[in-house]
Amino acid sequence: MRITRKEHQISLSDINPNVLTILTSLQEAGHQAYLVGGSVRDLFLNLTPKDYDIATDARPEEIRAIFRNCRLIGKRFRLAHIFFGRDIFEVATFRANHPEDETPDARLSEAGMLLRDNIYGSLADDAWRRDFTVNALYFDNQDLSILDHTGGMRDLKGQVIRVLGDPAMRFKEDPVRMLRAIRLSAKLKFVIEEHASQEIIHNADRIRYASPARLFDEIIKLFYCGESLRSLHLFRTHHLFGKLFPQSDHTLVNHEKSEYFWSLIQKSCENTDARVQQKLSLNPAFLFAVLLWGPLQEKIKELQAEGHRPYQATQLAIHKVIRNQQAVINIPKRFTTIMQEIWNMQHPLEKYPNKKARSLFLRPRFRAAYDFLMLRMESGDSSLKPSVDWWTKYQSSPEAKLILSAHREGIKNGSKNVRKDGTEE
Repeated sequence: MRITRKEHQISLSDINPNVLTILTSLQEAGHQAYLVGGSVRDLFLNLTPKDYDIATDARPEEIRAIFRNCRLIGKRFRLAHIFFGRDIFEVATFRANHPEDETPDARLSEAGMLLRDNIYGSLADDAWRRDFTVNALYFDNQDLSILDHTGGMRDLKGQVIRVLGDPAMRFKEDPVRMLRAIRLSAKLKFVIEEHASQEIIHNADRIRYASPARLFDEIIKLFYCGESLRSLHLFRTHHLFGKLFPQSDHTLVNHEKSEYFWSLIQKSCENTDARVQQKLSLNPAFLFAVLLWGPLQEKIKELQAEGHRPYQATQLAIHKVIRNQQAVINIPKRFTTIMQEIWNMQHPLEKYPNKKARSLFLRPRFRAAYDFLMLRMESGDSSLKPSVDWWTKYQSSPEAKLILSAHREGIKNGSKNVRKDGTEE
């Protein structure tokens, strides 16, 4: 089905000029080329696309021959990345679905996951290889029409997330599709079609077959989509939260303070959504520090009961909780290091008045640790209010302003050491 320009509001002025350059160059070289996927979906809904994907009948090597600023990547899916300064645009060749025994270019793992899928086909073939109907729309920049082979426009108007093909098989091929369905449902406020929703629940355990590194990326997208609170609830009701965060799920079900820990996670999601709307920076370390705070407290209490001193119990618990989580989701070390700093600063920040205020205030993660302390208070731990109030006042005090100013000047001049009065040592 072809949706004409009169039936939608997408115009060329809505699209990144570099994307139009790529489309035009491919077409002038004699190839079909279309804007496809989430960008078409978002443009139709008057949303700003985060990225643009292009589909073409040109093979990867033919794409590289047309664009000097092109690099081919991927083994599982052979793709072309075209560079315009810091911007990268992905171009993929139309793909088809073939049985594994017909060609060596498509291969499944023993668990049924697609390991390689370089089977080329037509535009119609490509549409049916996509994950959801609302992501299988193709925009033609030449006549400004939208091509729909799968009923995507119907589901877009009906606000439904529908899996293309048999949901059980598609989730078996790539378990990460379950997370994408939830993210799309939350972000767009669409309903996941009932059969697909039930298959996510039935196949939730298969998420363990996905790469831990991929899962980290998908979790960040899920919680940073601007609707993390909605994502969180869908995540839990579809039984995926417990599969990816087994320690956290155990705490939320069994711990005496489960309501408090759940409130902490929900409050963090609300703050995250607010920051996304305000286009403020976000650090994954803070997200994981919140998600694993409950298990950490549970493990500390357990180790202390075994006879470990408080500091030793805390350090052992941090190591164990992070190690256990890494077995499921590969959190990069640069983030686990920050998580540890945030956690380790909580006890010192709970003290007030604080004789070590100056050294704590100058630590790189002070602000994150302070925000974490405040989040704990706002989530129901009223005992932290005096500490939060003291640190809030301290940050705006003349002493803190002097110390911070001198510290910045010291760094600028090559010295990181300043006296208590703000002068250099």
